[in-house]
Amino acid sequence: MNHSYKPVQDHEHEHDESCGPDCDHDHSGGPLEELVTVRDLVRYATSQFNRAKLFFGHGLQDAYDEAVYLVLHSLHLPLDRLEPFLDACIPIAERIEVLEIIRRRVEERVPAAYLTNEAWLGEYRFYVDERVIVPRSYCAELIADGLSPWIADDAAVTRALDLCTGSGCLAILMVLRFGNAQVDAIDLSPDALEVAARNVSDYGLQDDVRLIQSDVFDALGDERYDLIISNPPYVTEDAMDALPDEYLREPRMALAAGDDGMDVVRRIIAQARRHLTDDGVLIVEVGHNREFVEAAFPDLECVWLTNTTEAEKVFLVRADQLPA
Repeated sequence: MNHSYKPVQDHEHEHDESCGPDCDHDHSGGPLEELVTVRDLVRYATSQFNRAKLFFGHGLQDAYDEAVYLVLHSLHLPLDRLEPFLDACIPIAERIEVLEIIRRRVEERVPAAYLTNEAWLGEYRFYVDERVIVPRSYCAELIADGLSPWIADDAAVTRALDLCTGSGCLAILMVLRFGNAQVDAIDLSPDALEVAARNVSDYGLQDDVRLIQSDVFDALGDERYDLIISNPPYVTEDAMDALPDEYLREPRMALAAGDDGMDVVRRIIAQARRHLTDDGVLIVEVGHNREFVEAAFPDLECVWLTNTTEAEKVFLVRADQLPA
């Protein structure tokens, strides 16, 4: 989620200038009494997050960006309009809510998305909780761009598969981009599929997205697709051991994928040809694991894709390049 907020400057709160006649500001001490305006709360949260050395890897860039998001969300204010509210005085009941969410973020290391039960991919909002990983797929922007030139005509995509769907976000984005597509969304976790079902319902796409519990392709029979996209587990064992606390809040089964991170990817590569149409394409996200992909599949002709911010985190393979 990209914010265009201007930096908030620290200031000494002046009751008569910034609070207005009805402000209940009290200098008696303690965050609840001293942090009165949105400006105060954002400054305090930013300092607390930096002091605690929190990790920011779930869509927000740094302590300030996350502080702005959590404060605005907690106060039910527009997420893209900070400036008009900076010097608004916040009633004590609302301050208590904001300070509690700041406390949990610092002391429990809960990702912001789990605290607010929402995550954003571009302009699209999705419900999330600890049953699914926080959406942050590099594939989202590629889908929005229509996967050109590998898919020349959006209308030609009539069947698509989101493999390891989690929250269902990529399946939903595929339906929104490829208007003629019926999309299947697969996950091994029934808990994840419950979250996906909520998101599919929120977007009114129950007739367009079919949710299937399956271990990779096992439940699909002879189904074939013009497009398969997968953001599977791909974290290596060494990387799992080094993950920040925030990532450890996510389901391990959605992250861990063996010594080289390729356990699930191997199954996808081995079986994908059977489930693609003759002109179909497979797209797999593997993060920083290009070297492991090339070591595991030295003969596979991959195209490594780039979006506006990241390169070589996602690869594409045409159906005729996959093992039979």
